[in-house]
Amino acid sequence: MTSLTPYLKPALNLILLSTLSISFNPAVAQSDKQAMEAVQKARELARKGIDHSQHQAPIDPSKIFRGVYYGYLPCSHCAGIKMTLSLKNKNNYLLVTQYAQESIKEYYEKGKYTWDEKSRLLTLTSRKDSKISKYTILDEGTLLPYDSNDKPRKFNQEEYFLLRADKSKSREIHIH
Repeated sequence: MTSLTPYLKPALNLILLSTLSISFNPAVAQSDKQAMEAVQKARELARKGIDHSQHQAPIDPSKIFRGVYYGYLPCSHCAGIKMTLSLKNKNNYLLVTQYAQESIKEYYEKGKYTWDEKSRLLTLTSRKDSKISKYTILDEGTLLPYDSNDKPRKFNQEEYFLLRADKSKSREIHIH
C-alpha cells in the first residue's frame, strides 16, 4: 500500500483539480433554441431590406477589362495573325503574336496599358521600345485593334475582333 501512495496522491490531485476547473468554467454553447432565435432575427433583418451598398468597396474600373483576349486577324502578306492579349494586374499586359506560316515563331511584347472609358480607348505602351498600340473597346468582352494609320477600323470589323476568353461563346483553344 505504501508503494501505491506516491502514485495515487498526484492522480487524485489531478482529478480534483480538473473537476474544480470544469465547475468554475462551464462550456459556453448555444442551445438549439438560442441558435434558432438568432437565425430568425437575421431573417427579419434581411426582410426589412437593409441597403448594403454603403458597405461595398467601390469597383476598380481596371478590373472590368482584365482578362485574356484572343483573335485571328487577317494579314496582307500571310495567311493571318494569331493574337493573344493578356491584360493583367497593375495595368501590365502581355501580347503574343504569331504569323500563320510555316515558321511557328512567336513574338512577345510586354508593357503597360491604360484606357479611357469615355472615349472607349485602350492604349498599350511597349516596355521595350515605347511603341503605342490602340484598341477600341466595343464592350467588356470585345476589342477592335486600330489600323496602321492609327485610326479605328471602319469596315470588315468582324474579321478584326479580339474576344475575351470568358465572354466568348467559342470553345476554340489557342495554344502558344
